Amino acid sequence: MDTIYALASGQGRAGIAVVRVSGPRAFESLSLLTDSKVETRKATLVTLINHNDQSVIDEAVVITYASPNSYTGENTVEYNIHGGTAVRDSLFSALSNMDMHRMAEPGEFTRRAFENGQMDLTQAEAVADLIHAETESQKQLALNQMGGSLFALYQGWAEKLVRALAYAEAQIDFADEDLPDDEVKSHIRPVLDDVSRETEAHLNDGNKGEIMRDGVKIAIIGAPNAGKSSLINELAKRDVAIVSDIAGTTRDVLEVHMDINGYAVVFYDTAGLRPGLLNLNNDHDKIESEGIRRALEKAKEADFKILLFDGAKELDQETLSLHDEKSQIVVNKIDLMVSVNNNDYIHISTKTGQGFDGLIANISCEVSKIFDNMGNSPLLTRARHREALIEAQDHVNRAKNGFSPDMIAEDIRMAVRAIGRITGKTDVEDLLDIIFRDFCIGK
Repeated sequence: MDTIYALASGQGRAGIAVVRVSGPRAFESLSLLTDSKVETRKATLVTLINHNDQSVIDEAVVITYASPNSYTGENTVEYNIHGGTAVRDSLFSALSNMDMHRMAEPGEFTRRAFENGQMDLTQAEAVADLIHAETESQKQLALNQMGGSLFALYQGWAEKLVRALAYAEAQIDFADEDLPDDEVKSHIRPVLDDVSRETEAHLNDGNKGEIMRDGVKIAIIGAPNAGKSSLINELAKRDVAIVSDIAGTTRDVLEVHMDINGYAVVFYDTAGLRPGLLNLNNDHDKIESEGIRRALEKAKEADFKILLFDGAKELDQETLSLHDEKSQIVVNKIDLMVSVNNNDYIHISTKTGQGFDGLIANISCEVSKIFDNMGNSPLLTRARHREALIEAQDHVNRAKNGFSPDMIAEDIRMAVRAIGRITGKTDVEDLLDIIFRDFCIGK
């Protein structure tokens, strides 16, 4: 197996850069780079020398981790070098000339950690989530998952099902023996009932985990020149969108990521809704009509909508028709407002900033509502988890209604494998220990 190396800290110039080397020859390459004695898990200041031309690479702090007590489970060396490009490139050049050493591929350290049993797939995914976390809630979600909360939940279900499967297999493999049928059923049916009920509750979470991980999607919808682009610029505190008096300036969907009360929120600026512009033939109208189509699609996908109206005009019916319990009517240009005064509406001015405190408070409240009543149970964070759990639940429910031991066993086996696809653990064949431990065959 190759020994791999890569920059473990951020790209670009920095005071310190960390280069990680992992694999069977990690300690060997260290001995070629320095004559200093380095004790395991102790930071040691050494002089790194390129063994090809004896040039000095850097004065570095080195820490070694012996297998299996490292991130990857392999022998690992972490070089804390000065963060200049020349220093980093010199160390990479020296490592590249060593036998069986190569640059790591994206995610390869974490992949090796999974392959060496240092973590399951849900924990490996959480590492990526933690790296990309932009808000406190995203960070905590990733930390909980990296700590094994999802693995413990899913593995618990898998172990229950494997135990039930052992009894189903025993009924098949030892059909000629004196196995009490009631005893076998008493070990299978309650497990299937429990797992079915618990997975159902886990799946019916309102997609809170996925929303928290990806961000609450808020679409800004309204007629041309209602002030959507000005609103998103004011929210972002920078010029994200082009602001113009010319109708139809916004053609595509623009997005801005924000942190509101520790939650990730994605605002979408959309094309202005104008009646009669969908499916027109001339090139100019085709572009704008596609923008309107995308705006309506984004309105359907959004977790919440801001329906923005021009206070100098009557409320346009195209935008008003999208009003529901997941939307808030906001009236812009309050200095020009005519006959749209309503206590249920939020009145703002994107020009002066008036009313924005109330708007942000309302958005914050709506975002918090999405995550109400989450409880302490681990959250689903990925579509692949949800798909696998739905498949597992289907097999469990089929097993509950199975007509023969063969059918019941096969559905339980498929349920365990579906859960195993989430965690990366799919061992459902080693059943004899369970069979012989729990009851005696032949009695």
